[in-house]
Amino acid sequence: IELSSPDMDVGLASYLLHPERESHTLEGIVLGHLGESLPVAADASDSACMTRACGLWRLYDQLDSEIAKAGLTDLLQTVEIPLARILGEMERTGVLVDHEMLRTLSADLGRDLQALEGRILHEAGCPFNPNSPRQLADVLFGKLGLPVIKKTKSGPSTDVSVLEELSDRHVVPALILEYRALAKLKSTYADALGNLIHQADGRVHTSYNQMVTATGRLSSSDPNLQNIPIRTQAGRKIRAAFIATPGWEFVSADYSQVELRVLAHLSQDAALVEAFATGADIHARTAARIFHCNEDAVTSDMRRTAKVVNFGLLYGMGAFRLSRDLKISQAEATSIIDEYFGAFPGVRRYLDETIALARATGSVRTMSGRPRLIEGIGATNRNVRAAAERMATNTPIQGTAADLIKTAMVHLSQRLRQTGLAARMVLQVHDELVLEAREGQGDAVAVLLRDTMENAGNLSVPLRVDVGRGHMWSELHG
Repeated sequence: IELSSPDMDVGLASYLLHPERESHTLEGIVLGHLGESLPVAADASDSACMTRACGLWRLYDQLDSEIAKAGLTDLLQTVEIPLARILGEMERTGVLVDHEMLRTLSADLGRDLQALEGRILHEAGCPFNPNSPRQLADVLFGKLGLPVIKKTKSGPSTDVSVLEELSDRHVVPALILEYRALAKLKSTYADALGNLIHQADGRVHTSYNQMVTATGRLSSSDPNLQNIPIRTQAGRKIRAAFIATPGWEFVSADYSQVELRVLAHLSQDAALVEAFATGADIHARTAARIFHCNEDAVTSDMRRTAKVVNFGLLYGMGAFRLSRDLKISQAEATSIIDEYFGAFPGVRRYLDETIALARATGSVRTMSGRPRLIEGIGATNRNVRAAAERMATNTPIQGTAADLIKTAMVHLSQRLRQTGLAARMVLQVHDELVLEAREGQGDAVAVLLRDTMENAGNLSVPLRVDVGRGHMWSELHG
């Protein structure tokens, strides 16, 4: 029996109104909005069930009014509520995983880790446990004499930021970073995924979390599919274990530079809009403007610098972080950032206006009206204030990108039903959507997928997706 979508979902309504809250349980919402306590769900007595049902019903009018007042009715009823059904279908469908391939991969990664540990000990010149922060600190700051970058209550820090900064001075910190990444992939995916494969169908059924991130992005858990790297060899091997059902194939689409395109629309910077409108290589175009040369004179290093700047500024990267990422002086980094804002003054104006709005109202919104409170925007502590400013400028961009792919998923579900194509959504990760289509229908599904995602929003620059086909997830990224 297929029920029509409800007019109200109090959990989703609470999430839209208060995305900063950690939880949106019925108990929490009733307590927050009605000031009352509900009996726990484990109490299955008639009176408890009736009290909970009444609490749910009493929330309807109040939340419906608050949603309307906040201008969120359309977002709730046409995106979030329909999406809940789609995510449920995706969770129920799951995705096929090759268990034997995972076993082989786990053994391979184990040997890689042993070899890497051998290199680390050789370069350090002494035996120690790379998994022990205390022993690692003794080697880095004692035996090797590297400078202490940051301290914790227990002693010198060996976190990622410290190791990244020390990687220029000695090979051991760089090898430790590689070791940690490989160990995490082995334990989190190669070893653990096998235990999450459902015995009845051989598929992994991840849980999509719709009410967690403050920006509106979806996340996943058990397993978390967001953190499998695309570009590393180990990451590609893990993705290769996700396979299409026999007789079916994967068809995927991944938004291309969607956050930069959203920035172009929101900032209305003439040069940025023109670059995307004409299909220019945005990083080469940015490099040409920063370094004052023709695009055909842009070198690979210049383009790489521009790429770091383009994406870094979306997250409020300053001269200190840029100098560290590019391994240049802070003076050079400051000069590059100044050149960027000189070339794209609309971006500077957008960032300044967004921060000013956050200070005046205490919040920011995406294009579709999704709000987010910005705490600390007026703090006297410089670090707290800077973090709040980064949050204020990035949220409308990242949140709008999240709204775009959610909208695309709702429209795609409707169009698949209308066309009768044998295809189903099986994975959503960041800006990527993966479908399974019956072999022979892949061409039609690819056309429909591209058209739906590229027309999911009304931006002043074109949205573009990269479409992939294959029988393994790893084949979809080229």
